Amino acid sequence: MASFPIIRSYVVWSLVTVLAFSSFNLKGAEAARAFFVFGDSLVDNGNNNYLVTTARADAPPYGIDYPTHTPTGRFSNGLNIPDFISEALGSEPTLPYLSPELDGEKLLVGANFASAGIGVLIDTGIQFVNIIRMPRQLEYFQQYQQRVSALIGEEETRKLVNGALVLITCGGNDFVNNYFLVPNSARSRQFALPDYVTYVISEYKKILQRLYDLGARRVLVTGTGPLGCVPAELATRGRNGECSEELQSASSLYNPQLVEMITQLNNELGSDVFVAANTHLMHDDFVTNPQAYGFVTSKVACCGQGPFNGVGLCTAASNLCPDRDTLAFWDPFHPSEKANRLIVQQIMTGASNYMKPFNLSTILALDSNKY
Repeated sequence: MASFPIIRSYVVWSLVTVLAFSSFNLKGAEAARAFFVFGDSLVDNGNNNYLVTTARADAPPYGIDYPTHTPTGRFSNGLNIPDFISEALGSEPTLPYLSPELDGEKLLVGANFASAGIGVLIDTGIQFVNIIRMPRQLEYFQQYQQRVSALIGEEETRKLVNGALVLITCGGNDFVNNYFLVPNSARSRQFALPDYVTYVISEYKKILQRLYDLGARRVLVTGTGPLGCVPAELATRGRNGECSEELQSASSLYNPQLVEMITQLNNELGSDVFVAANTHLMHDDFVTNPQAYGFVTSKVACCGQGPFNGVGLCTAASNLCPDRDTLAFWDPFHPSEKANRLIVQQIMTGASNYMKPFNLSTILALDSNKY
C-alpha cells in the first residue's frame, strides 16, 4: 500500500551534544545527536496509527519480530531503517510525531514525521485519504521546533536542529501509487514517463530546499528501490516471475536524476548538506543474488497471498513464513527486518557507488568536532 523502495562489521558511532535545558534541570547533560525522519511507509514508525486511513500496519502479524512482538505501525516484521540508524547514533528509536508519548525530554531525541502512502507530489496516495503529506510533515517540523524552544530556548533548539541527522525517503509512491496506479491515470495522461520523472525531481528539490530553510544541515536522501521487482509487482505486472519493465524503467530514470539534483543543490548551497543513498543498488544486490545475503529468495513475500504472496494486504489471514530471515521481503512491498539491516549497513559503510558524496560513518566522523 505504500512505496517500496528503498534498501561487515557494523560501525557504531556515538556522538554527544551538550544541551542546556533548564526546564528539566539537566544543564550540561549529554544527549545523542537528534534524528529526524520524513517520508513514506519505508520509514513510518507509527504516525498512521493515529489517522483514519487504510495505510496502516497496526495489526498482527506486523511487528511479530519486534522486541515487544506486537504491531507498532512499522511496515515490517520488526525493525525498520530508522531504527537501525538510531542504533548507529547510540539513540533510542524516534517516536512518531503524533504519539502522545513524544513530549518533554523525549522531544530532544528527535521525531519521526513519516506517513505511509505519501509521495513527493500531494496527489500521490489519494486513495489513502488521511495521510501526512510532505507539506504537512514540514509544518509539523516547524511545530516541533516551537515545542522544543519552549523547553530549551530558541538558540539551543537551533543548535539541536542544525546538528541533527535527517533521513528522507519518498518517491516510490509517486510511481506505484500515482503514475502507474491505474491504467490511463491522470498523471500518465499529463506526462510521458521521462517528463513525469523530471517533474517529480523538480518538486522534490523544493522539499529539500525547505528542509534546509528549516535548519537541516545533514540529510540522507534515499532513492527508490527496484520498483518493478517487489512481490506485489511480480504478481500483478511481471511476466513469468520477471520484474515489471515499466516500473524498472521508472526507477532507472528517477534515481540518477535524484543524485544529479542533490549534487546541484549542494553546489548551490556551497556545502554537502544532502547525501544520496543509492537504495536501488542496495536492494538490487539481494534482489539479484539473494543467496549471497542469506536469503532463500527475493521474489516471495513472507506475509501475503496469491502469486509470490504479492496480492492484497498482509493480515492475520495471510500466508506467513516461519523464518522471516530467509526472505528479503516481509510483505508485498516492504523489506524484511534483515533486509533493512543490510541496507543500513551499506548506508553506514558503503563505497561511493552506494553513498555519495560519503557514507554515514564518514559523516559522523566529520561532524564529531562540529556538534
